Amino acid sequence: MIPVRDTDASATFAVKVHPRAKKNAITGEVGDALKLALTVPPVDGKANQACIEFFAKLLNVPRSSVTIAAGHSSRNKVIRVEGLSAQEVRRRFKI
Repeated sequence: MIPVRDTDASATFAVKVHPRAKKNAITGEVGDALKLALTVPPVDGKANQACIEFFAKLLNVPRSSVTIAAGHSSRNKVIRVEGLSAQEVRRRFKI
């Protein structure tokens, strides 16, 4: 199980993005991060936007609640979800 950390009124977790995949899906874990496959290429921030939209839909929160806290230009990212605790994020991931 990946670590999900509580911060001020939000939760954070690590993600490793695999762009240009066949479908958008969590495909496993790599180290302490979720492995996320996205269909879009990593051009002009499209992969970042797709990552935000994927987690907003998965966690059933508004897109404005999901941000990339670190790793904007990297495959390794830290995702911040405002308004949810780490425990609630884990529950919604079903992990």
